[in-house]
This record gives sequence, structure tokens and C-alpha cells, in this order.
Amino acid sequence: MSEEAKQGYSADSIQALEGMEHVRMRPSMYIGDVGVRGLHHLVYEVVDNSIDEALAGHCDVITVTINENNSVTVTDNGRGIPVGLHKKEGVSALEVVMTKIGAGGKFDKDSYKVSGGLHGVGVSCVNALSDHLHATVFREGKVWEQEYERGKAVYPVKSTGDTDKNGTIVTFLPDRSIFQQTVEYNYDTLASRMRELAYLNKGITITLTDARNTDEKGEFISETFHSNEGLKEFVSFLDASRTPIIGHVIAMEGEKNDIPVEVAMIYNDSYAENLHSYVNNINTHEGGTHLSGFRRGLTSTLKKFADNSGLLDKLKFEIAGDDFREGLTAIISVKVQEPQFEGQTKTKLGNREVTSAVSQAVSEMLENYLEENPADAKTIIQKVILAAQARHAAKKAREMVQRKTVMSIGGLPGKLSDCSETDPAECEIFLVEGDSAGGTAKQGRDRNFQAILPLRGKILNVEKAMQHKVFENEEIRNIFTALGVSIGTEEDSKALNLTKLRYHKVVIMCDADVDGSHIATLILTFFFRYMKELIEQGYVYIAAPPLYLVKKGAKKQYAWNDDQRDLLVKEYGENSKIQRYKGLGEMNAEQLWDTTMNPEFRTMRQVTIESMTEADRVFSMLMGDEVPPRREFIEKNAIYANIDA
Repeated sequence: MSEEAKQGYSADSIQALEGMEHVRMRPSMYIGDVGVRGLHHLVYEVVDNSIDEALAGHCDVITVTINENNSVTVTDNGRGIPVGLHKKEGVSALEVVMTKIGAGGKFDKDSYKVSGGLHGVGVSCVNALSDHLHATVFREGKVWEQEYERGKAVYPVKSTGDTDKNGTIVTFLPDRSIFQQTVEYNYDTLASRMRELAYLNKGITITLTDARNTDEKGEFISETFHSNEGLKEFVSFLDASRTPIIGHVIAMEGEKNDIPVEVAMIYNDSYAENLHSYVNNINTHEGGTHLSGFRRGLTSTLKKFADNSGLLDKLKFEIAGDDFREGLTAIISVKVQEPQFEGQTKTKLGNREVTSAVSQAVSEMLENYLEENPADAKTIIQKVILAAQARHAAKKAREMVQRKTVMSIGGLPGKLSDCSETDPAECEIFLVEGDSAGGTAKQGRDRNFQAILPLRGKILNVEKAMQHKVFENEEIRNIFTALGVSIGTEEDSKALNLTKLRYHKVVIMCDADVDGSHIATLILTFFFRYMKELIEQGYVYIAAPPLYLVKKGAKKQYAWNDDQRDLLVKEYGENSKIQRYKGLGEMNAEQLWDTTMNPEFRTMRQVTIESMTEADRVFSMLMGDEVPPRREFIEKNAIYANIDA
């Protein structure tokens, strides 16, 4: 019997499901889009192959390198992609994997029990969307190589030497004709995903290197991610800027109904619920049956304990499910052999059998913890009682917002200058810092489709506020009312109904200074915690007003950064004058329209969420109570940062 057959992963394990002619013509069908997100998705697809090898127990070291020309190299020490002749296709199995969409060992249960890339796009899709791809395989004592151009093999698979190691190296260069927006990889985006994968697959070492940039020592920027405790460390990482109210991260891993389940959770003194769920390493941000199982197990176990403890005896109303999850940070990760995802985006799990498996696992874990840690158990129940009391107060505040929202035009905020267009898809609203800038924006706008809502000063920091305080805040009430959205019911206080949303562009327009950035961050925090659906559907934008006006005689141009300013000064020569705009109010209406509000010339940044866990961590760090992590973040990321001692 051959070595390949012994390992259960041979050329015959590779099944070609369909051709890949469509990929280059319709790339968005396969990777979501051809913008920044789709570009980074190429890396994830290649890394997922290595992770699948790790899940099968054959790989524990993965390296990812962003090369100087923005190509990416992914190396692993797995078994190496099979190179033998594929009987059906008549070519090497490596070529089949690289050139046939849907071809891969993960469709063969004997090769991989669980896998993240179950839709079968994988590395062949990456190959199709790359200008050039080079695959090197270390297998059976030989080095095997093949190169491809835009998905087509340049030459047959060939042996180029001997080796004593196993593994695969894939280097690919994204095709500029497809990724026209950018082919430049963002190091932090990739680092966030590699860190996440290391936590989700403990024991694996993933190294990310940026060969385009060097540090103070002249060495390439590089990070190595490794976790011995998995989700337990992940929760600690996410909650580093929050204050825990119990002594330990509650963690467990086990198998229920042949489904491996891993859960880690902790309670903190915040008012936010932060649940993150994964299936086969895929972030299911829309939840699904595994999240339902977690909530069921958590609620039933805590309620039973609370009832038996007598702590609820004096409470005059029922505890709701939301109350048990206030201040909770939890990660749920399951491995499912044949996951059923709702939709092509793989963001909601549909397997019904997973609900009971996760529910049982969580119940057992919690029961044991509560019995062994009575002081923590009492603290959690007291937190739940406070959450229930706050929920009742929030219900009244929410109803007040609701009454204003459902009223006609007369119920809109008095400061809102609405537009005449009624089709939400054509309308945009500018949330403007201060009455002065708001007045200028009202004069400069196009009244047909642009609405202006001035905000007075800095809105409430919702990261540190109880829910009823949020709904009682006048500026936040005005935002809810102006947008026309309705807030969740008592049963689901987090739900947001966008059916009556009045604008499909919600633009945050603040001064280009420290205060303006703070206000923009406060508004974004509010949107992330209470109107996440707006961001997910692509309705939230940040305006980009210019920083400078450079002029000389009759010539004048605006500059959005220091480099543009310096180029203009060099172009205009001596005696050119520079005006620094400290705030929107320093511009007249015509200037504000020309630079910041006119759709033909303005620059706006759309707000997107690349990683839900990273966004949660950053918002809690920036807007929470802990100063050291915030200081470190600002020092690392701010271009200009004056930080008080």
C-alpha cells in the first residue's frame, strides 16, 4: 500500500465538482466583492487550507508573508497537496486542486472530518483571480512545483529536487485587472484574522510578516500568534480593557452528540452583551443554532440557580433572557462535519442538532462553576437583577423614543432640516458637530436630497452608560427620531427595525481636529452598539473635509493632508498662502459644498466591519475606563497624538 493511501489522502481523494470559467467573469459570486474585503479574502482561502490540515492533525506551523510587490506567500508543514495522477482528470492532483473550482480533499470525509471552506471555492478561486501563482509541494521526499497565470497552468507539475520535509508553499499575486480598487494588503486586517485563527485552533503557531515595512531595528514587521488555552485566552484578550466582576474566565471544551464544542465566557461591569460565535473557524456573526443553544443553556442554568438561591424572591417582575447576558463576553466555537449555512455568506448556522449539543455543554459547565464558586455565582445573579431593573427603566425610555418616531413630520427633531425627496435610497443625512457648522451646512446643502441634523457637543458615551440612560439622552433620541428607525421590543431589546429608515446615507461630519475625532468616535460607538445593522448594510459614512486651502493670487486648491499641502506649496512656489481649517465653521457654505458635500467632488469613507471581534475590542478599549491600553493604541495608530501624562 502506498504512503498516500495509508494517510487516507491521495490523488483519488480529490474530487473535481465543476469548472471555474465563471470565476474571473463573476468574482463577487465567489469572494463577496472585488474591493478591500475580497482582496483579503484571497489570503484567508489559502490559509484555510493550511488550517484544515491542522484540524486533521497534520500541521502546526503556518507562515504568511506579504511580499514587497504585494504578493502573498503562505507556507505550512502539513502533508502537502497530493501530486499523483488524478484518474478522472488525467493530470496531477495538484493541478486539479489549483485549476478546478470546487476541487479539494475536503469533499472526501476520509481526508477531512471538518473544514472551513465547505463551499469549495478555495485555492482554485485564488488562482483564477491572481495574475500569477506559484505552488511548491514537499511530499514523498520530493519537491514538486507548478506555476499558473490567471488560473491556467504554465507547465505540468514537475519535480525540482529532493527534500526531507512535508508541506505546501503558495505564492500568489492578485490580478490588478480584477482588483481595480487596490491590491495593497492591510497588515492589521490580516493580523486580526491570524490572531483569531490562533485562538480558535490552540497549539498552532501562525507567523505574519510584512516584507514591505521595517521596524526601528530595520527588521521586517512581524508577529507570531500562538495560544495554549484557546478561547480562554481569546476572551481575556477581548476583555482586556473591561473590568471583570468574577475571578476567572469560565471555560470548557468537550464533545456532545459527536459535535466538538468549546465555550469561554466572563462577566464584566459593562452594560454590553458581546457574543461571538464560530463554526469550523468561520465567524458566524449572524448567529444560528449554536448561539441559540448557548443562550438556552445559559438562561436555564442561571435561572434555576437564581430561583434556588432565593435572591429573586423580592423581585416584582420576571427576569428576561437579555438580563442574563448583560456584561457578558462569550465565545462559542463548534466543529460540524456537514454545516448547513443560511445563504452564501456562511454567517448563520442552520444545523438543528447543534442547539441541544451546545445547550447541554453550557449547562454542565455552568452548573459545575456555580457550585464550585458560590461568591462568583452570587455576583452574577446580582448583576442579572440590576440588568432587569435597568431594562424596565429602559422600556419606558424606549417607548418615549418610539412615540416620537412614529409621529409624522411634526414629531421630527426641531433642529432637523429635512430634504424634499422622500425615497430613502436617494436621501442622505449629515450629522453635524455644533450649531455653527450645522448652519453653514444648511446653507450649502442641496435641499432636494440632503438633510442636516446638528448635534450639540459630545453625545453620551454609550459604552459606559446603562440602556435607559442612552434612550433618555436628547441627542441620541434626536438621531433615532430623525432616522425613523424603531427600536426593539421588550423581548428583544437589541433588534432594530429599518423598514422606515428615511435615509440610506448617514454621514458623520465633524471637525478635522481631536475634538471632532472624539465626537465621531462617540457616534460610531453608538451606531456599533445600538444600530449595528446600519453599518452592516453600508449606510454609515464619515465625511472628509479638507485640512488646508493653499492659494496664490487667483490660484487655489484644497489639501486633505500634509503631503498634498506640501506638493501644492511646491507647485505654487514662494509667497503661497496656507489656510488651516480648524473646524467646519471656518468654511463658508460654498466651500463646504465644494469640498465635503457635493457628490461629484467629495470624499467619503464608508464604515465597514471587517472583524466583529476586533471592532468590539477596539470600541471597548477606546471608550471604556482602562487608560493604559487606550494610550498604547493611540500612540501606535495616531498620526498626530498629544497625550497628557
